[in-house]
Amino acid sequence: MKLHGIFPPLATPFDHHGDLYLPKLRYNVEKWNKTQLAGYVVCGSTGESVLLTCEEKVRVWQTVREAAAPEKILIAGTGMESVRETVQLCNLAAGMGYQAAMVRTPHYYKSQINNGPAQALYYRAVADQSRIPLILYNWPQATGVDIPARTVIELAGHPNIVAVKESSGNIEKTMQMIREAPAGFQVLVGSAPTLWVCLKVGAVGAILAFANAAPYACLSILEAVKTREDQAGLELQQRFAPAAVAVTSKHGIPGLKYAMDVNGYYGGPPRLPLLPVGPEAKLEIEEAFREVKG
Repeated sequence: MKLHGIFPPLATPFDHHGDLYLPKLRYNVEKWNKTQLAGYVVCGSTGESVLLTCEEKVRVWQTVREAAAPEKILIAGTGMESVRETVQLCNLAAGMGYQAAMVRTPHYYKSQINNGPAQALYYRAVADQSRIPLILYNWPQATGVDIPARTVIELAGHPNIVAVKESSGNIEKTMQMIREAPAGFQVLVGSAPTLWVCLKVGAVGAILAFANAAPYACLSILEAVKTREDQAGLELQQRFAPAAVAVTSKHGIPGLKYAMDVNGYYGGPPRLPLLPVGPEAKLEIEEAFREVKG
């Protein structure tokens, strides 16, 4: 399957009691439908998936499935620590019409799992049983596990593993995977501040939290790459960098949700134990997004 383009990993709306706020999720998706976003990743890290129950994930998947425009590719975040539960979620999502599963690296038992062979075993076992293709998901800043480039390249030969989302921001590693993976394997990046350079070296697209609040900014950089307007693309990357950093590495999901509120989407509060951003952070985000349209 072709995964070219920009995919936001959708933020999950909650009300001020911490319950799912699904009408607001539908509202956001209907707005994103009007953009050229390639599709949606549902219940990934940005969606606070580790704070959702299985039943809540199903409700979120169903809401997005119903609200998404027909041409949008739907990707379910299904990664869990065990092969068994990950496979169950992959096949549940498949039955709901999702076209691919994004599976994060298992990481809890680091002393046993933080190595290439163990990660490869996990992913092969899931891919062998999943009814939809897998996207490997590497985000070592959150998990403390960094799947080696060589392991990704080896896994790329599995017929049911079609892509990797590389969120480390390591450009050299990204380039190695692009260069050495089998033809047809797709590399997507998950770091908005490195979007321009990664697209230039061969990444086919990106899964970006920043795109929740600023889809047009991300799409404009992608378009500059497609039309080979190098100077324009570089200037756009530099222009949007402060906003991207503010709502990813600096203020995280609470900051992103506030930026969504600022830009006309519903962000709302994060779920405890995450806390909303304070007044100083709000001012910083407002300033960073002054020229970044939603």
